[in-house]
Amino acid sequence: MDDGIFKGLKVLDCASFIAAPAAATVLSDFGADVIKIEPPGAGDPYRNLPNLPGYPRSEHNYAWMIESRNKRSLALDLAKPEGKEVLRKLVAEADVFITNFPPQVRARLGIAYADLAPLNARLIYASFTGYGERGEEANKPGFDSNAWWARSGMMDLVRADEDTTPARSVAGMGDHPCAMALYGAIVTALYKRERSGKGSEVKSNLMANGVWSSSVLAQAKLVGAQFQPRMPRERALNAVANHYRCRDGRWLILSLLNEEKQWPTLTRCLGREDLTDDPRFATTPDRHARSVELIAIFDEIFATRDLADWRKALDGSGLVFGVVGILDDIPNDQQMIDNDVLVPFENNTIMTINSPIWVEGSAKTRPRLPPALGEHSDDVLRSAGYDDAAISALRTSGVVG
Repeated sequence: MDDGIFKGLKVLDCASFIAAPAAATVLSDFGADVIKIEPPGAGDPYRNLPNLPGYPRSEHNYAWMIESRNKRSLALDLAKPEGKEVLRKLVAEADVFITNFPPQVRARLGIAYADLAPLNARLIYASFTGYGERGEEANKPGFDSNAWWARSGMMDLVRADEDTTPARSVAGMGDHPCAMALYGAIVTALYKRERSGKGSEVKSNLMANGVWSSSVLAQAKLVGAQFQPRMPRERALNAVANHYRCRDGRWLILSLLNEEKQWPTLTRCLGREDLTDDPRFATTPDRHARSVELIAIFDEIFATRDLADWRKALDGSGLVFGVVGILDDIPNDQQMIDNDVLVPFENNTIMTINSPIWVEGSAKTRPRLPPALGEHSDDVLRSAGYDDAAISALRTSGVVG
């Protein structure tokens, strides 16, 4: 095993909140040295997320744990000329620079691609925005809840029917898939650099990732497909691709696509072999034509046993189904533990969520707890060539925290 694919790779995380910093986290999982650049004082506003109304209360900053593990923190005021000069020195030696500041803010701070690329011909400059970098919305702020979830149509599409209130997304729901897109862009640019020797600029945004996520139905709309009215669960058009409530209140979802072959197996697992040759449901067209009737029968069947019992009955049958998970399930999910989806922090018993890719034969960094604001400022500055007197001067002036 090696020490990480990206051991020796220097990354500057000059971003806030979730998607862009999370891309840096994935790089750090594979050994990259990531320096988190934050403003002195409060730091990245994302540090405060768990204190907002409605979020779970904990002695641990759980949001910061997952987004900033493995990183080193440099508290640097980029609004001051001396802060810009520190950043420029770091950029000259960096491999990757990540930001999600809007284009006009980057221009004002002097950290746009045109400003930094001349300092380092091998620099990969990764930018992330809400709505892209051209057009009238280029500088519009956005979170995944509006630019990814709402703008893409997904907020509307997951409604039970057209009269149901649109569903809200949960924290980071779109940001983390978007982080993988930005990570992919960065790695692609690194591969390009290996071939050309030159750095480049890569981009992604919430809006693009959102419509990519809803792409099956979005593409249908683009080709002028005729959509059927959206039906509530009880009136779904396919009973074997629907979700059902068990006796204990838990839910599971069936996803049978090879219906003709799997119908007898399903009826056997449900203990209702009498349905196999029931003339009402004998063929796939019959079952679809009488889906409301069949859903009502399945509702009665699933309500007779707890979720754990149904899992035993369905597991190993070859039928595609899934548990509608709840957060209480996750800490003890043995399948997640066995597959390193959940891993412990270094020298700690607290578990965290691993980035969702693995490369055989290449070790991932054992997750380290995230840094306090400015925890590594002195170390980072020394590595950039600043002596103690210069560091003290930067601290006294408030440029470094």
